[in-house]
Amino acid sequence: MTEIPEKYRDLFQKKAFAHIATVMSDGSPQVTPVWFDAEDGLVRINTARGRTKDRNLKPGVKVALSIQDPDDPYRQVQIRGTVIEETEKGASDHIDALSKKYLGRDVYPFHDPKHARVIYKIEPSSFQSNR
Repeated sequence: MTEIPEKYRDLFQKKAFAHIATVMSDGSPQVTPVWFDAEDGLVRINTARGRTKDRNLKPGVKVALSIQDPDDPYRQVQIRGTVIEETEKGASDHIDALSKKYLGRDVYPFHDPKHARVIYKIEPSSFQSNR
């Protein structure tokens, strides 16, 4: 596993959005802005079952993420990696934690009991930046 370089770790603490690139079943690209964090060197994103990115993300799938520094739009990092795990375990707590980070709210205000939440864990293989 490639460790998150020190010079990019601050982006994981800020309210930076990641844009995740996935591939549709017809081979066309799809990009979605997402909330994210990191744990044990893995990038984690959270979504609801049934969304496009949920259909595209499965263990073993390769993805790319672009993270732009909200304090300096000319600073960014691109991460390439592989989805190594998907789990619904702890996903509701995770989206609440992301809600705290991004909205300042302890509980995610858009919980929908009709849609299960899922965490995707991405193992980075490379980091590239313009700086």
